[in-house]
Amino acid sequence: MHSRLLTILVTAYTPASWGTTYIVTTELLPPHRPLLAGVVRALPSGLILLAFTRELPRGEWWWKSFVLGAVNVGVLFAFLFIAAERLPGGVASTVTALSPLIVAILSWPLLGIRPTVTMIAAGVIGVVGVALLVLTPSAALDSIGLLAAVGTTSVFALGMVLTKRWGRPSSLVAFTGWQLAAGGLMLLPVALAVEGLPDSVGGRALGGFAYLAIANTALAYALWFRGIEHLSATAVSFLLLLVPIVATLLGLVVLDETLTLLQACGMLLAFLGLVGGQLAEAARSRRAVLSEPVAATPASRAR
Repeated sequence: MHSRLLTILVTAYTPASWGTTYIVTTELLPPHRPLLAGVVRALPSGLILLAFTRELPRGEWWWKSFVLGAVNVGVLFAFLFIAAERLPGGVASTVTALSPLIVAILSWPLLGIRPTVTMIAAGVIGVVGVALLVLTPSAALDSIGLLAAVGTTSVFALGMVLTKRWGRPSSLVAFTGWQLAAGGLMLLPVALAVEGLPDSVGGRALGGFAYLAIANTALAYALWFRGIEHLSATAVSFLLLLVPIVATLLGLVVLDETLTLLQACGMLLAFLGLVGGQLAEAARSRRAVLSEPVAATPASRAR
């Protein structure tokens, strides 16, 4: 129990750090360069990890690494860019909160894990909580942006399930480096074609890029993949509800934003959904262990 709780807390670092991405991007980085930020987050981190481990994929892991790099990094960041450009942040965050439900659904055919009613209920509570927390009455819906937001959530959910299904053939550091390098290489030509390079990059921007590359990406993704390895994909996905919670709290503390009563209720519901999802998954795991047949001992066979 203590080991599982510690794993959850360590894995929670990742969505908590991702919750800081918005404020770092808006306050420190060059404006209107989200794809460039994605490249800087992924590619240098991946190359540094590859240089450190000196491990390259072998056999089928070449294409598997590119598939995982696409869904966990490259295609994910591209969809994020489109959604961020065409949707209010509240709408995009609400769609992202659907991740636990999508992961639960994908885990059934791909991992053989049937979602429970309690788990689905916790996922719905989390979505409602995030909606109350971040949606505003003036939020507008754009069809292309909405599709991109759904794409963001879907590919990320697929990445979690595939990571759980395929496992990893090497060290965690090398496994993380393969995906970050692959995703960054996919993003690089798109970023150069769509955004180009900024005219200048100051010290604040360099600090922001360094934070995103090291703490927000290299370390965060390594802990994320470790969490997927030791926990179920569904349990990990519920931790994503921390992203809008942390982003909102930072807005209150750093940007002097205010929180309405409805938003406070939403934050509470989102947190309850997160905790409920972990409890539901823990209960399912215990039932699975208890239902496993006990191997007969030599003494029992003798009787």
